[in-house]
Amino acid sequence: MVHVRFAPSPTGSLHLGSALLAVANRRFADERDGTLLLRIDDTDVARNEPGGVEGILGELRWLGVAWDEGPVRQSERAEAHRTAAARLLDLGLAEEDDGTVRFCGESRPTLLRADGSATYHLASVVDDAELGITHVIRGKDHLPNAPLHTALARALGASPPEYVHVGLVLGPDGRKLSKRHGLSSLGDLREAGIPPEAVRRYLEELGCPRGDVQLDLARLRRLAVEAIAALPDEELAARAGAPVELARALRGTRDLNEAREAARAITDPELAALPPEAAPTLHRFRELRERSNGGLDEAAARAIVRELKAVGGDLKALRLALTGRDRGPELWTIVAALPRQEALRRVDAAL
Repeated sequence: MVHVRFAPSPTGSLHLGSALLAVANRRFADERDGTLLLRIDDTDVARNEPGGVEGILGELRWLGVAWDEGPVRQSERAEAHRTAAARLLDLGLAEEDDGTVRFCGESRPTLLRADGSATYHLASVVDDAELGITHVIRGKDHLPNAPLHTALARALGASPPEYVHVGLVLGPDGRKLSKRHGLSSLGDLREAGIPPEAVRRYLEELGCPRGDVQLDLARLRRLAVEAIAALPDEELAARAGAPVELARALRGTRDLNEAREAARAITDPELAALPPEAAPTLHRFRELRERSNGGLDEAAARAIVRELKAVGGDLKALRLALTGRDRGPELWTIVAALPRQEALRRVDAAL
C-alpha cells in the first residue's frame, strides 16, 4: 500500500514550493488509494518558530490538504534516532567524535549532533523506515541526498523508499522563489487576498513537475477571479465581512482584499465633494429610485443605470454620491445592494 509523507519544518509560513509538495503528496496518495502522513521535521531547534506547528496545520487546512495520520513530531522520536546511530556505530559504519556521530564515507555527513539531536539525514531515513513510507516526494534540491539516504536505509537493514524529486518553484526572474519576490509563501498569498481555492487549483495544475517552474502570477490571479465568482453568496459575503445582500457587488472583484474594500465602499461610504453640474443626475436618480418600492433585482437596477446613461447622466458623480469613491463594483450592483431609503439618504446628502 502506498504511504507517503509531507514533512515541513516549523520555520514560518509554508513556502509555495512546500505547498506544492503537500498537494502533490495528497494527490499521489489519493490516486493510488494510499495514505498521507504529516510529519513535522523539528529536530533543528534553532530554526523552529514559536507556534510554527500550529501555523502549518492552519495553512494546510486553509489550502484544503487533509492528512490521514499525524502530525508526528520528529523531536518526539529522538530515542529511535539515537538507537539507530548506536547501531551504525556498532556496525562500524559510523564514527563518534566528542558526541558527534558521522556516517563513514567520503563526505562523512553528521548524523547525530553533540547535543544528541539527529540531523535531517538520520532522522528522515529512520522515520521513513519505521513509519512505513513507501514513496518520498520532495524537491529536486534533495536529489544529491538520495544516494546517502539509500545507503543509510540499507545500512540500518531497511528497504529505502522510492524517491520522486519534483522541480522547484522559481520567481519571475528565474531564481529560486523567496521573500524578495513578494508572494512566496501561503501567508503572503493569504494576505494578498488570493482565495485558497485559487492557490490549490494552481498547485494542482503544476502537478509533479520534473523541471523547475516559474511562478505565473497572472494565471494565479485569473484563478482568483474565477474562484471568487464561483463562491456561494453566503460564503463570499462571509469572507468579505459583508451582508449577504452585497454578494452580487463583490462578484467582479479580483481578490478578497478588493472584495472587502468594495463591501466597505457600500456599507461605509466616504464623504465626497461633488460639482454643482452633478445635481441633475442625482435628482433624476432620486426620481427613478423613489418609484421602486423595496429592493431591486438585477434587471431593475440595470434599467436605472441604463436610463441615466441614455440621458447623458454623470454616472461617476452618482457613484461618488453612493460610495464616496470614484471606482469599485459595477454601478448597477451598488444600486441593487443599497436599500431604497439608504440610497435616497446618500443622494440627498450629496445634493
